[in-house]
Amino acid sequence: MKTNSTSENSRDYLIAGMFSKIAPFYDFLNHFLSMGIDIYWRKRLIKLIEPSQKSPIFLDLATGTMDVAREIEKKFRDNGGFICGIDLSFKMLSLGKKKINKSTISPVCANAKKLPIKNFSVDFVTIAFGIRNINPRSNTYKEVLRVLKPGGKFLILEFGSTQKKILFGLYNLYLNHLLPRIGNLISKDPGAYTYLSETIKKFPMAEKLQMELVEAGFRDVSYIPLTFGIVNLYTATAPK
Repeated sequence: MKTNSTSENSRDYLIAGMFSKIAPFYDFLNHFLSMGIDIYWRKRLIKLIEPSQKSPIFLDLATGTMDVAREIEKKFRDNGGFICGIDLSFKMLSLGKKKINKSTISPVCANAKKLPIKNFSVDFVTIAFGIRNINPRSNTYKEVLRVLKPGGKFLILEFGSTQKKILFGLYNLYLNHLLPRIGNLISKDPGAYTYLSETIKKFPMAEKLQMELVEAGFRDVSYIPLTFGIVNLYTATAPK
């Protein structure tokens, strides 16, 4: 068990190191490689957040340069809410912090599998394009259930699996060949976008991820495919 834990920690910090290397190019490549559609995907995520109480507490996992956290703040700026953005890469958080200046967003460098958050203290947990980099995902599901208030919401925005053809196979071709070449060239990291492409290809089908969340203990789990299934938007509720 100790060996597995050590191996898992090593993997986590190797991934954190990779994201730190590509951090200066990360925002540009997100927009460039998705032709700007990633902005729309994030807005769809934010649209599903509807607090029923004053001063909601938000937790954004794998927050990166904090684009999702910033969108949450824009929407709920006058609602007295508080946002904590957690990421394993200090470099990503540092770049994101330059974009937020004075705000209610608190960046924290931590592992999504071991959250420095009190039990039953959060109203909404979000994660955009980060769940596929977490292994095992079950550890994060447990932590999310621990920190969410009863009835709190967990929202996941993630690429769909390419185990089936998307857009008649054109997206699969783009993912397998063009994305890693362009990403690796611009980021000057020969393996980063090859790795990211591989994680998308290996990611489970939407129905399987939905079942994972149900088996973890979430209620009312559903998902919405966006842009022909290139990404999926999942919602899940902590039991009351």
